Amino acid sequence: MTLCHICKGIRKLCGRERCPILTRIYYQKLATPKIKESLFGPSPKSVFVGHENYPDVFVGPMVSLNESNLERVDTPEKMFGLSQEKILEDRYSLVRGKLQKNVFTRDRYIRELQAVTLSAKPVDLEINFRKKPSFSLSFSPILQPMGASGEVNKIKVVDNPKIRSPVYKLIDDDIKADEAVVEFYKLNFNVSQISKILSSGVLGIKKKLVPTKWSITAIDALLSKYFITKIKNFSSIDEYLLFENSYLGNHFYILLLPGNWEFEQFETWFPGTLWNLNSNSPQITVEFEFYFGRKDYASLQSGGYYASRFAVSEGLYKMKKQARAIVIREVGKEYDIPVGVWEVRENVRAALRKKPEKFSSLKQLLQNLKTKIKPEEYVKKSNLLRQKRIMDF
Repeated sequence: MTLCHICKGIRKLCGRERCPILTRIYYQKLATPKIKESLFGPSPKSVFVGHENYPDVFVGPMVSLNESNLERVDTPEKMFGLSQEKILEDRYSLVRGKLQKNVFTRDRYIRELQAVTLSAKPVDLEINFRKKPSFSLSFSPILQPMGASGEVNKIKVVDNPKIRSPVYKLIDDDIKADEAVVEFYKLNFNVSQISKILSSGVLGIKKKLVPTKWSITAIDALLSKYFITKIKNFSSIDEYLLFENSYLGNHFYILLLPGNWEFEQFETWFPGTLWNLNSNSPQITVEFEFYFGRKDYASLQSGGYYASRFAVSEGLYKMKKQARAIVIREVGKEYDIPVGVWEVRENVRAALRKKPEKFSSLKQLLQNLKTKIKPEEYVKKSNLLRQKRIMDF
């Protein structure tokens, strides 16, 4: 018998102030009365592609039950700053349609979904489901909370998607996916929208559907790779900089040190937090890369590593500077329901938009950091700080 069976959300046996399961059920019930077997509503230019049974995956549009939140409901860049409760309320107002398709399918259904993701404005859809969409209680460190879903019987795109002319050039068969991704970024497409476009199977030479879970990390990895290539041509910073930001119980400290590009991230879950319920000590993971990058996947932190690397490399690119970067992420009990890996990306971005604290040496920076957290364990485990440089003292 699990702790949840004994507790039933009442006794707070996990140490949390609220039960994440009951919280999700509450917001799901708010949306349930609006969900029917037939729905008419706007899609926030969103398509979701599952990853189970790959390469035969479930794919379909997201339709909003609430037009008032359409601009932010599937746009993490605009969702940043909202409370966890408001995020859940927004996310559960989205209904997902789905049909099983092979990732190389290019039939009318797929072409219409691709047009929805490429559209400059939200598109109205009419969907008939085989049966009334239903909710599931699933948690993901990468994906955002999901609303109800149901298999599609028939779908009709009511509006004509309005696609900007430069976009057509980027979906040409001769343009590689990674090149198109960079160009979409230069056209000021949100990172979250670029991942949906990649997911829809409209990019690259092979043009195949990419599961949403994979496309999110792929975009962070591709764009950060582009930025890293560029910042290696910039001069190094000449001061020691400390940035910080907190949101949804996630506390970030970004250390930028003089030197050539290197990156390291610590992820700490304190006792009683979502992924560290039964331990009495903090659980710390570390992933890193030196100047020439890494070839293996950062499996200890998964998408969080690449989301953070993207935000840091983007920040340095905008500064036109190069640096060694160390990110410390500390997760508290307040973060009891995962909202998706976008929280990491936008948290680090927000930190780098702030004015940093500046120091003349690494020693001074670490002394200051001691007034905020306990950095000794990070210093001990750090791969970057083991390589001490004369300038650090």
